[in-house]
Amino acid sequence: MDIERFIRQAIEEDVQSGDHTSLACIPKNKTSKAELIAKENGIVAGIEVAKKVFEIIDTELTVDSFYKDGDVVEKSDLVMLVKGSAQSILQAERLALNFMQRMSGIATLTNKFVQTLRGTNTKVMDTRKTTPMFRQFEKMAVKIGGGENHRFGLWDMIMIKDNHIAYSGGIEPAITTVKNYLKKKNLDLRIEIETASIAQVEEVLATGGVQRIMLDNFKIPELKKAVKLIDKKYETEASGGITLENAREYAATGVDYISVGALTHSYKSLDLSLNAI
Repeated sequence: MDIERFIRQAIEEDVQSGDHTSLACIPKNKTSKAELIAKENGIVAGIEVAKKVFEIIDTELTVDSFYKDGDVVEKSDLVMLVKGSAQSILQAERLALNFMQRMSGIATLTNKFVQTLRGTNTKVMDTRKTTPMFRQFEKMAVKIGGGENHRFGLWDMIMIKDNHIAYSGGIEPAITTVKNYLKKKNLDLRIEIETASIAQVEEVLATGGVQRIMLDNFKIPELKKAVKLIDKKYETEASGGITLENAREYAATGVDYISVGALTHSYKSLDLSLNAI
């Protein structure tokens, strides 16, 4: 979805007939300033989105940012200064913070994984376990935090999961029918297939025709064996039960990617505030 259109819809949801509290108690011609302050350490994200919120609310607002997306901020840092109509600042306040707090929380968690994996060849990526209609911002935040995006949706990659395999009658028929479908539709999409055992990995290797093999819920010894068996013929992705505490152990198996749904569904929003001055 177009970002500006999404922001306008979010404003409509929040404001509708007007911010009656501000309209009632703040004079129309009152001008003011507000400081956006970090209240904890983290990776800041969503600055450009917040700027767009202020711009759409009121083109006369002036926004000075002292950090850029992806920068490290510490508690009490001044991230942004907004000047202009007090009514407009108050109208934009919560929406701008909603974007930045959530995106900064995702970027901060993602960066913790990136730092944990530093020195290995393994990259962390997100999943489709995202908030409906907010996915583009969540995935943007993952990239800002140094992570990688998996497929954006159902349309930009073939992801053959366990249910697809079951409904297709097995791994070989699932891969074969997918390849036939892509050829018939003249589509150039990468193919990934999920496996849950060494036996399934062997079946994929015997069939071929994919670009990445997902190793779902493999224990570390099994994962090592699978990665060695695949031997770089295909990209490898480990998923299921991966945390900050064990991510390095997974990376030590030589897997190319670890996918972590928690990046976008179990993060903690970064504490930020917008204070009138």
